[in-house]
Amino acid sequence: MSDQFQALRLFVQIARTGSFSKGAREMRLSQPTASRIIALLEEQLGVTLFARSTRGLTLTEPGAAYLDRVRPILDSLEEADNFVRGSDDLRGTLRIAVSSIIASRAIVPLLGAFVARHPNLRVELLIDDRRQDLIQEGIDVAIRFGKLPDSSAVARLIGRWPLVVAAAPSYLETYGTPEVPEALADHLFVIAGPVAGKELIFRQDNRQVVVQPQGQVAINSAEVAVSAVRAGLGIAVASLPSFAEDFDTGALVRLLPEWCLSDIEAHALFASGHPAKPAARAFVKHLVQELRPV
Repeated sequence: MSDQFQALRLFVQIARTGSFSKGAREMRLSQPTASRIIALLEEQLGVTLFARSTRGLTLTEPGAAYLDRVRPILDSLEEADNFVRGSDDLRGTLRIAVSSIIASRAIVPLLGAFVARHPNLRVELLIDDRRQDLIQEGIDVAIRFGKLPDSSAVARLIGRWPLVVAAAPSYLETYGTPEVPEALADHLFVIAGPVAGKELIFRQDNRQVVVQPQGQVAINSAEVAVSAVRAGLGIAVASLPSFAEDFDTGALVRLLPEWCLSDIEAHALFASGHPAKPAARAFVKHLVQELRPV
């Protein structure tokens, strides 16, 4: 690796991790060596790239502008390397952002076959139920459920599943089983997921019933919300894959199966203005092939 490209890759790693020690470790360098490389880069550029304070390490304004220009260059170089080696020999690091429940229920079970096919590729799963900034956080692809906000990101549909209603047997023993959507008005919901705080529209033939979920417990982690439902804290609504395992084991019961809610879509998002990494495209292709509506 040339000194210039090593310096650029190190700069990107430090900017991504917010730490000289972490960035150096990922590049297999000592921290003093990493500090010298960045100091030389700043000297060559005539600007300060990082600002150090008690709150940590942050990019300066010139540093942020430099990162925006350097990252696509390194991605293009990586793509060229992969093209020459052959499309099946993916290398480098693939950073995937995904919510907790999708990671555990959908992504992790499919990850083994993908990493086995690409042994020289390192995969980082960034588990977070909030919607991350793809560019700022150096994310190669994000997997998101629900309606996409207005964004400059490039999206690809990877699947569509029905929303379903679920509760634990212990909850139903205490509060009874709702037989019609109107009865849900007398029940507690665990408020979570992409439908949190929104009206639920149930359809059956030509009938339509609108329900506004009410509950005492709101949770911003979908995986924790499913645990809360299992514990009998209330009824919840989520995609069928989110509950499928619990339906199979009997930990949860599907309610009102003869009524239909809307479908929920899953998308792969890439930051616009940057070429998608070959590894990111390969991973999304793998998901599209392996994820099937339940």
